[in-house]
Formats: sequence, C-alpha cells, structure tokens
Amino acid sequence: MSALTKPWLQFICRACGLIYDEELGDPDSGLPPGTRFEDIPDDWECPLCGVTKTDFELFVKREVAAVGSVPVGHQQIGIVVVGAGLAGWAMVEAIREQDGAVPISLISACNANRYHKPELSLALSRGSSPESLIRETALAAAKRLNVRLYAETFVMGLSPLLHQLRTTRGTLNYTKLILAQGARPALPAALLPSLCWRVNDLNDWSGLQKQLARGPQRIAIVGAGMVGCELAEDFARAGHAVTLLDRNPLPLSGLLPDLAAELLLNSQARMGISFVGSVQITRISADTAGLKNVETDQQRVFQFDQVVAATGLVTDGRLARNAGLAFDRGILVEPKHLATSDADIHALGDCISLAGMPCRFVEPIALQASVIAHAVLGLEHAGYAHVQPVIRLKTRSLPIVVRGLPSALGTWRIVEQSQGHLSMVQEFEGLTASTLQVGQAAA
Repeated sequence: MSALTKPWLQFICRACGLIYDEELGDPDSGLPPGTRFEDIPDDWECPLCGVTKTDFELFVKREVAAVGSVPVGHQQIGIVVVGAGLAGWAMVEAIREQDGAVPISLISACNANRYHKPELSLALSRGSSPESLIRETALAAAKRLNVRLYAETFVMGLSPLLHQLRTTRGTLNYTKLILAQGARPALPAALLPSLCWRVNDLNDWSGLQKQLARGPQRIAIVGAGMVGCELAEDFARAGHAVTLLDRNPLPLSGLLPDLAAELLLNSQARMGISFVGSVQITRISADTAGLKNVETDQQRVFQFDQVVAATGLVTDGRLARNAGLAFDRGILVEPKHLATSDADIHALGDCISLAGMPCRFVEPIALQASVIAHAVLGLEHAGYAHVQPVIRLKTRSLPIVVRGLPSALGTWRIVEQSQGHLSMVQEFEGLTASTLQVGQAAA
C-alpha cells in the first residue's frame, strides 16, 4: 500500500489522552497536515503534557456489537456511570475492554459529546471551533460502545440501600454504580456567576469563544494558578489584552518557588500580560454598556470587556453526603480499588479524594478506570497505586515541569541556572520532595 493510499492513523498519548491525527498533523509544533507518525522527529513533545513520541500508542476505537438480549451470566440490572467527561467515558471504555455485553447506562447533565478537556487551555490561539474540539458525538460513542445514554439528565438523589438513582428522567436501578461527576469551579462570593466566565467544560468555553470572536478585548483572569496562567497565554496569543489578578504576590505561588515564579512573571510580561498581585476582588459590576468593573480591596477599580474566573475547583458533595457516603474534599475512596464507603459504589477522576486529598489530574484516569472495571466485573487486578503525576504547565513561552509534590515546609535549592533555564530541587526531611525544570536547557 502506497503512502498516498495508506489510511490515516491516530495515536494517543498514554500520559494525558491527547490524540495525534496524521491527517491533521500538529501545525503549532511544526508538523503540517499529513505528517505520518513514523516521520515525526524523536524529540517531538506532546503539545499538552510534554512527553515524547515514545509515550504514544496506536489508537483504535473499540467497536462493540449490539446485544439484542442480555446473555446468560449477565442477567443483572447493570452498571450505571454518572458523568460523561474524560473519566466517565474512560470508565465505559475500560468496562467494554473486559466485557462486551454487560449492560451499561451513562448519565450526563450535558450533551455528553466527547472532547479532550486539557485542549481548552490552548484552543483559542489555535483558532479552534467548538465543533473541531469534539472527538466523537455522544450518540456515535454510545452506539459504538453499546451504552444506554441519558444525556441532559440530572441526578436528584441516590439510595445505596435500594441500589437506586433518582434522575430527572426517572429512577434507575443498578447493580454497581460509578461516580465520575467531576468538579465545578469554586467561585468566591465577590465573583458573581452572571458576570464571570468559567472555562471548565466545552459549553463554558464555547460561550466565551463566541464573545471573543468579535475582536480584540480586554480580559481579566482572576486566579494565577495553572489554569489561569495557561489561559492568559492562550488569550494573549489570540490577540487580546490580558490582566491576571491574584491574591498572592506572584503567579503560581502555591506551586513554584519565588525564583521560578519571577521567571514566569517576566515571561508573561514579554507577552503583554499584566499581573496584579496581592489583591482581593471585593466586587464586580456591569455598566450599561456591558463593561465589567472589577473593584479590589486596595480601592482600585479596573474595567474589562470579559472576566474569567480561574479560582480552582470544588467537588459538589450534595449527592454523596445525602446518600451517606464518606466525603472529605471529595468522595472518599479506598486507595486500592477506589470503592467508596459503599462497596457497590466506586468513583474516579476529579470528584474523588484519597485520604482527603483531591485527585484532579488527567494522567491517572486510565488506570483508575481499569481498576474499577475489574472490580465491578469481579476480575482480578493488582489494584491502584497512586503516584503524583508530573505537572507540565502548558505555557509555550516558558515550559515548566514539576515532578513530585512540593511541600510548604521544604527547602528549594538551585541545581543549574543559565539564560532561559532553571533547574531546582526541593528537599524535605532529608529526602527529595520534588524537582523543577523551567525553560529549555541549552543543547
């Protein structure tokens, strides 16, 4: 088969789930459309998480034949998955990898179309449209995976004793329940939802993208954490005037030592991003022209066309708490099989906590889904072993990689420092707690 007739292939990043499509290429990384995977240089990096080509594998969509009747051995009500984000669909895929016939119902409060959430932090400067970000429609995925889909459906209550889930489309029984409900933006009281955009899902991003398509605008991003810094660069690259506001004196103060945070601040300034630190937002109001007036505790008033809140995430605990499930900054799961305090209910993704620590990273989701799939199907598995994921900031102007979990009590020291590059290590109680790479090391 010649190169011209060979079908286009897709390859998936094992770390973050990004899909490289040979037909589309990766123009932002210098790979024009039609670049075959084998022709990609070995030093090419995933544009989302920074791993190399060796961490990609061939991606083939799993096809499951429709089952007309439930076969012997599957005479049960079935598995219900709540949430159709990355974690929910990963859960369905993991179950289908082990069992093509067990009944699965998927409940989603939105339309359940499949897209890769981390790409939202890069989408505006790439000129992406909401339609181009959808990998697969919910209906196509449900048909391919033989899933009963309940889109635009809200969960109202849960009874573990009765094995029932109350929804806006009626009551569902389950044999095993899997919660993949995600987390929602945590908005301080001063940030009125009606005046602030949140970029936590494709629907939110689509609304903001539509407004910004009208032309260059002044944008305030409240919160200079990972998402805030990534969005600031993306919006600036798209031609907008961006101001970052944060209660800390430097961006990413909770993650980076001051020396590294200052390098990030300088990089942002070179891109035209303004940073206003050590401020609290006290009030946001809109004038008759629709402009947003942002007031701070320092009696300063800023005016913007759009305000974006990037103030972190919080798990909505109402469903879990009302059902009597253990909850501590997320749905508490035991660390090996990710079961909740009810043996027939598991949870994964943004909504869970391990020993009271939220687990809000993409990288562990595939393993979490595999562990739970084996557990609910009664299959053997070595179990989940949580490893702190590598944190890679999606700021192309200044790549930042953190390995390990920095401690507020640790001590940072410089390993190497040169023009455009900084390497540091943090030690805590005589051990290496984390390492940090900022910028690109000289060749």
